[in-house]
Parts: sequence; structure tokens; C-alpha cells
Amino acid sequence: MSQMITKDGELIRISPKKSTTIEYSTTSGRSWHTRSSSTSYGEFYDLTDAGKELLANTSKGLYYSTSNGRSWHKRG
Repeated sequence: MSQMITKDGELIRISPKKSTTIEYSTTSGRSWHTRSSSTSYGEFYDLTDAGKELLANTSKGLYYSTSNGRSWHKRG
């Protein structure tokens, strides 16, 4: 797993400044925008592209997103 992935023409990463925030870039990393920011999921540790969903290992467990990181749901 990694902290930054490429999905559907975007870079998606865990914010290096705030680990509860997911950011995205459509400019190859020249600028970044907040995609989701919430303490509900805990701190994000790792992201991975699992085909139709993103997986995130967080301090509160395993989460998945089918919206490129806009919303997250607890797995299991």
C-alpha cells in the first residue's frame, strides 16, 4: 500500500500536513485540493487502488470508498 495513488486521471493522497485528510490533484501534483476531511475515519495510514474501490488502512480500521475518496465506509 502507499500514501499516494493514481486513479481515473487524478493523483489521490493522504495529506502530508493532516493525516485525517484525503487530497487530490488533476495537475500532476502541482496543486492539491481537499477531497475529504474527517476524524470519523481516524488517521489514514495507507491507500491502495483495489479496482472499483479505494482501500484505506486507518487508525480506526479498514475503510473503502467507491467515490475516489469522497466518502468512506468501514469494511467488516
